[in-house]
Amino acid sequence: MNGQRPTGAFGGAGFSGGERGFGAGSPGAAIWEAMEQLRSTFDPRPGAKRMARGDVRAAVLALLAEQPMHGYQIIQEIEERSGGSWKPSAGSVYPTLQLLADEELIVAEELRGRKTYSLTDLGRAEAEAAADRAAPWEASSSSGAEQHRALSKAGVELAAAAAQLGRSGTPEQVKQAVTVLDDARRALYSILAQS
Repeated sequence: MNGQRPTGAFGGAGFSGGERGFGAGSPGAAIWEAMEQLRSTFDPRPGAKRMARGDVRAAVLALLAEQPMHGYQIIQEIEERSGGSWKPSAGSVYPTLQLLADEELIVAEELRGRKTYSLTDLGRAEAEAAADRAAPWEASSSSGAEQHRALSKAGVELAAAAAQLGRSGTPEQVKQAVTVLDDARRALYSILAQS
């Protein structure tokens, strides 16, 4: 979805206006806007956790302590180990690799046509000194991130159900749904108030 409301081309009159459609001021339009706002709030890409430069450095050292790797491998490995919640850009990994090489913590050599990085003795000592700390990707893939994804999924599914009801429900069903959603909103705020 690109953030724009559907037009009549996507579903005829149900989306183009009327009491139960998505015309301006209709319940469907309000539900659609709320659904898009909810989706953008939980979208993993724009809202993805940005890791600090030191986290990239620590991640690179931790991975290279396991085995030599090339830059793209490092990016893939961090993404995989974080469960997809952290994928550092090439613009953060490659300058970090250059910095670590300048500090003589890693060396690069051509291996099967790729520049592959490995730790020097100095780099291995630094990686071992940090071995007792959790790896940066572990922090980004904690149970908190999993709970956030579960909440995201539940919220988007609720918004989709509300949008479906707004498109095809009777006026009485829409009225009942508004009551249910109002009650749910109050219950969620009540949960927050408990903390």
